[in-house]
Amino acid sequence: QVQLVESGGGLVQAGGSLKLSCVASGRTFSNYAMGWFRQAPGKEREFVTGISRSGGSTYYAESVKGRFTISRDNAKNTVYLQMNSLKPEDTAVYYCAANRAMSVVTTRSQYDYWGQGTQVTVSS
Repeated sequence: QVQLVESGGGLVQAGGSLKLSCVASGRTFSNYAMGWFRQAPGKEREFVTGISRSGGSTYYAESVKGRFTISRDNAKNTVYLQMNSLKPEDTAVYYCAANRAMSVVTTRSQYDYWGQGTQVTVSS
């Protein structure tokens, strides 16, 4: 089993930036493709971005493409989400998730492990 812990959330003004981190426990981090999801109050959890095991493939939801960047450092068991040009509609709890697929997957049910989430709030 994999334990995931997110950090880096906070309060920023519109147009600002944040960088989230997700640290995984264990020695098998490189066996998992990783993803970031987010959930705003009253809404369903939605896919934001994902990255393959090696980091060679990424995919972004249209709403964040060009503004967010996912990356991973397997030596540090860490996946990152760099968020630029933040908008109030980006406000949500952001969750890190892991799955056993080789490449990026976008469906919530395909992910095996989830972090507790970190709050991102963007003020106008």
